[in-house]
Amino acid sequence: MKIKDLFSRKSKVLSFELFPPKRDGNLEGLFQTVQELKRLGPDYISITYGAGGSTRDMTYDIAVRLKQVGTLPLMHFTCVGHSRSEIKQLLEKVKAAGIENLLALRGDPPKGETTFRPSPDGFRYANELVQFIRSQGFDFCLGVAGYPEGHAEASSKGEDLLNLKRKVEAGGQFIVTQLFFDNQDYFDFAQSVRKLGIACPVQPGIWILTDYAQIEKICHLSGAKYPPALQGRVEPVKDNKEEVARVGVEYATRQCEELLKNGAPGIHFYVMNKSHFVTSVLGNLKAKGLVFH
Repeated sequence: MKIKDLFSRKSKVLSFELFPPKRDGNLEGLFQTVQELKRLGPDYISITYGAGGSTRDMTYDIAVRLKQVGTLPLMHFTCVGHSRSEIKQLLEKVKAAGIENLLALRGDPPKGETTFRPSPDGFRYANELVQFIRSQGFDFCLGVAGYPEGHAEASSKGEDLLNLKRKVEAGGQFIVTQLFFDNQDYFDFAQSVRKLGIACPVQPGIWILTDYAQIEKICHLSGAKYPPALQGRVEPVKDNKEEVARVGVEYATRQCEELLKNGAPGIHFYVMNKSHFVTSVLGNLKAKGLVFH
């Protein structure tokens, strides 16, 4: 199943994003979470690369195993640390495993580095990776990343939107957004995307705030702002972990409700390898009559 076809068949696509475990590479705990998430009926589950491509092999192994347990995988695929010939070899390996869907990304610099440097004979931008995949005759369904608040390295939102257009014109077929906390950023972004003539689905990415200590890190890594509407609810209870989680679940529920009622083609949850909180959000949405179909 190709993810672009899911968006054609369904009005609301549900997906979760996981990352490879950092400690000892043990996948059993991760796949216990996968079994819990499967009960929620995701249409696909994506699996990330580590910074600098540090978990490439594990990402591949997890994608293969997701397929084996009956879940549609979306494997992140980056430019980092690979020449063109190495990328082609990796693509052949992925294709041979029967994986049909890739999220084509530039990728983050290796740990400890702040500047992205392409490998010799490698790629500097995600659109070059997408174009290469298509030029080599691969028929993967390719997703690309979108940034409602603009990519941190782009000089402006306008420039970032043009970069997105290059990725789609090169062969990207659906867009998954970076996380955000202000829905207006998504609505403005989606409108700007359409004005550029980009017709493919723009699936919003949502992170559920459940730990006050993570806010600064998440906002720094994603470039998302911490809006007053959220601050005003979180700051008064920041020393009470249970209250922070309750507020975070309520806020994410309202975000998703507004997005789904106003035309978003589904939700992509950054679940941080946990199932409990997204279960609560989806239960709240179901109680409001909002289901993924």
